[in-house]
Formats: sequence, C-alpha cells, structure tokens
Amino acid sequence: MTGGGTLKTLGDALENREPVRLDELGKPEAAVAAILTDERDPSLLFIHRVAHDRDPWSGHLAFPGGRIEELDASPRRAAERETREEIGLDLSDGRVLGQLDEITGSTILLCVACYVYLVGRLPDLDLNEEVADAFTVSLSGLADRDRWVEAEFEIKGVRRSYPAIDLGLDGKPLLWGLTYRFVTQILEHAGLGGGSRE
Repeated sequence: MTGGGTLKTLGDALENREPVRLDELGKPEAAVAAILTDERDPSLLFIHRVAHDRDPWSGHLAFPGGRIEELDASPRRAAERETREEIGLDLSDGRVLGQLDEITGSTILLCVACYVYLVGRLPDLDLNEEVADAFTVSLSGLADRDRWVEAEFEIKGVRRSYPAIDLGLDGKPLLWGLTYRFVTQILEHAGLGGGSRE
C-alpha cells in the first residue's frame, strides 16, 4: 500500500477485529462495497442514486450495493455483484481490507453489511440506470469537521434532525443515513476521528 499511515491503520484495524453482527435480525439482507483508492490521501467512491418514487433512498449518496439474492454465495459476493451491475467495476481481484459493523436503517429495518476494498486506480466506470453519477472524496476531506453538520430530513412524513457531511460538491446532496454511519466507522478505524452521532 502506498497510502501511508492512514491505509495501514485502517487495514490493521479491520484485519484484527470481528465486526459486530446483528444476529437478532438474522443474516444481512443487503451488502455494500466501500471502495478506497490506494493513494497518499486515499479517496472513497460514492454513487449518486437516480431519483425515483419506488426507491426509499432515491437521490441519495451511497456506496455501490444492494439486496442479497439467493444466488449470492455470501453477503460479500452480493456486494461485488451489485458493484459490477451498478458501476461496471469488478472487485473479484481487489484487496478486501475487512468488514465494518453491520447496521440497520433508522426507519427501514434492513440489516446491511459493508465490505471495505482497496483498488489501485479506478478505471472508467459504466453506470447503470440506477446510478446518476459516481465520484470520489478524499478521506481527509470527509474527516474535516468543518463539513460535519446537522440537517433536517423528512422520512415517511416525519421531519427529524440527522448528522450529515457536506461534501462541498455542486449538485450533490448531504451525505447522511446508512452511508454516513459507515463512513464514520471507516474514519474511526483509519485514525481520522469518527464516531457516528446517530
């Protein structure tokens, strides 16, 4: 790894720990891939989901991933399949740093597993109809506490305040919810702070 201390700290932390699993909910129902670039200041890949009425995460920022299907050999393989389908990136030969703690949505009781991958350089991506855009943000930028905010979001007709990160990118919404909570885990394990307030 060329990403220096940050990636080494993250890799060591994930390699030597067992993720929290939400056993009471059974195995995860969805899986996502947190994809990091192997650079001096590593970046994290996000997708901007297409807005449509049938998607509870319509228009949100997320990691590639989705529901685990019967054909998937494991949650990790589901994350890799969904990543291929959504952005055309094959992670089967990528380096897996480890798994984050499983989490559930605040309003949608869905158990989600997140696997952290390291890639050398991102190729040109082939986005499917579910993805409006894909882009990276440096870990140092995500860790900048000046970008951490509280914002109100409406879910099922109820407005509530949630922690979020303002990426400072034109046309991009705030990063919040499940993906925000996974990002704070990554930052914490990388020694860059973190600790979700949600």
